[in-house]
Amino acid sequence: MRTFFIEQSYLEVETPCRISEHAPETHIDVIETEERCLQSSPELCMKRLLSQGYERIFQICKCFRKQERGAHHLPEFTMLEWYRTGIDYHALMDECEQLIKFVASAIGSDDSLTYQGRTVNIAGSWPRLTVKEAFNQWASLSVEDALKNDCFEETVALELEPHIGFEQPLFLYDFPSAYASLSRLKSQEPSLSERFELYIAGMELCNGFSELTDPTEQRQRFQKEQENRQKESKPLYPMPEKFLKALGNMPEAAGNALGLDRLAMLWADVSEIDDVVAFVTEVV
Repeated sequence: MRTFFIEQSYLEVETPCRISEHAPETHIDVIETEERCLQSSPELCMKRLLSQGYERIFQICKCFRKQERGAHHLPEFTMLEWYRTGIDYHALMDECEQLIKFVASAIGSDDSLTYQGRTVNIAGSWPRLTVKEAFNQWASLSVEDALKNDCFEETVALELEPHIGFEQPLFLYDFPSAYASLSRLKSQEPSLSERFELYIAGMELCNGFSELTDPTEQRQRFQKEQENRQKESKPLYPMPEKFLKALGNMPEAAGNALGLDRLAMLWADVSEIDDVVAFVTEVV
């Protein structure tokens, strides 16, 4: 992976693991360490570097999330995150596909991988499907009804994921604006965000998007997340003022976060994330 990015003129960066501010998100709880917390993602720090003129950056680092544990989840995991100015999420999907094909070729797996008895063809162009198209094809209800009934994520996990990425890796894109996170909304369709996820063999590997660069809109989204956390009786986190201040200077860009432990699971052909981690961490 490092070779791929260096050949593409990216700079490898290192940002703090213990941070004083992070993005408030309803369903992500951080691990606190005295007056700071362990990063759940290097995203805010890396975007602050973009605002200072760095155009192509990547980082491989440890991330931490409280009480995340399951077959595909660890409270401490390894993340690849990269950002590039001057491109949008479509170009980022292209680059993500090139990256994984490069890595596959380097480990002697050019055309396919076999995971849990099923062969996934990784040669050729990878298909892309909008969230709406995926719901129309596999879900028992529409996107609109899933949002109305507050079961969007559950429907994706239970009704879409069992069908996604088994013949070829598949990009699921154009998520509803309610799940925009820190991504830019589509100018012609503001009900949708310029966000994608990559699935291979039913497993979500990454979350990428065209970056939102409007600090006012981003602050409003963070405030909404804080309200959601309060409704669920979760701790409230300070507003990331340094990031919001820097956001006004950040150029148009796209970024992606890819779980390396999950990628290792695919080529190791294991169903439990514990099997690719030397020291298994307990729930924190």
